[in-house]
Amino acid sequence: MISKLLKGDWINQILTPKVSDIQLHEKLRQARQHLPIPVFWLLGKTQSGKSSIVQALTSSSRAEIGQGFRPCTRRSFVFDFPDSETAFVRFLDTRGLGEAGYDPAEDMVWCQSQAHLLMVVIKAMDHELDGVLAAIRAIRHSRPEWPLLVIQTCLHEGYPHKSTEHVLPYPYAADQFASNCPADLARSLNVQRQHFKDLNAQFVAVDLTQEQDGYVPADYGLDALWSAIELALPTGLRQMLLQNRAQRDQLNDVYLQHAYPHILGYAISCGLLAMTPVPAASVPLVITAQGKLFHSIASIYGLPLTRRSVYEVTSAIGIGGLSFGLGVRELAKFVPGWGSLIAGLSTAAITYALGMTLCYYYAQTRQGHAFSPEMLKAVYDDQLQQGRELLKDRFSKGAQS
Repeated sequence: MISKLLKGDWINQILTPKVSDIQLHEKLRQARQHLPIPVFWLLGKTQSGKSSIVQALTSSSRAEIGQGFRPCTRRSFVFDFPDSETAFVRFLDTRGLGEAGYDPAEDMVWCQSQAHLLMVVIKAMDHELDGVLAAIRAIRHSRPEWPLLVIQTCLHEGYPHKSTEHVLPYPYAADQFASNCPADLARSLNVQRQHFKDLNAQFVAVDLTQEQDGYVPADYGLDALWSAIELALPTGLRQMLLQNRAQRDQLNDVYLQHAYPHILGYAISCGLLAMTPVPAASVPLVITAQGKLFHSIASIYGLPLTRRSVYEVTSAIGIGGLSFGLGVRELAKFVPGWGSLIAGLSTAAITYALGMTLCYYYAQTRQGHAFSPEMLKAVYDDQLQQGRELLKDRFSKGAQS
């Protein structure tokens, strides 16, 4: 029965998933409990630029950000990316920080068991920081191991004139700023950093604006922000949120940036499902989740998911090898502890590679480019390796927790 499901019926399962949405969502909810979702805790005053940071990091629209936050405590709101069902990163936004009487204890209880990066967001020209500093010190006293990143925003407010342009190349990466930086802005940034000198903080300065504001680039300092995040919390989250430049060059398709969060979300979800200790019990759910990923990608590209498209992709990568891989991973579960980890990571990597290969297939189809089974196989093999590297830390941490 399992052999038939793995081989003969796999394409049918992709085209017509048989597990109900209710059952799938419940299993995904249970599976996600195995691993905590990393939390980026954004602390800062209202209008300090926290939502702009979330927008820049996730490439979500302002509307998506505005509608995506939901309350989780009396003073804080949470935004799951890409969504609440497939989230692999979570943003916690504490509102009204700096106002009298804020006590971070409730927010700390809410997220104390989750991975953290504290991101303190302050406007570059703001020096009324007593409330912010008091809250940060209280958090650091209880959880000194949490990394702290201070993000100084709205740099243009420190420019001498509205027509002043950004200094290029970006000059704020080091502690000593370039001599051509606006003097008042540089002085203000340094004074703010002195306030945090006893908190073991890292610093980054950004100016995230809208195109209509007239500043070029609109995401000034975003690369420096990513570098600071990766230094403070080395989990490779940049690759989990945005496809890297090599992938963009290879796939060359604007639809990918919309499909990529779905691919990562479903890859992690399938991996978690595959970690179910009972061999073969997770196979139908994994196939169903992969089928839903295929349908999501087809919808994004505006092309039908047909038997031919599924067949061309799976035959190129080798459906027999895929079936054998599923069987081996189920047998690995007999190895206590690490067997489930191997099954989860391998399934997640395969799901990631399948999604990326289907994106390549649809990209070439939309653009009318010719491609061969060998090209699809090369893309799949490359993305399978990238998927393993991308996801191994997450699953190894889950096995150790």
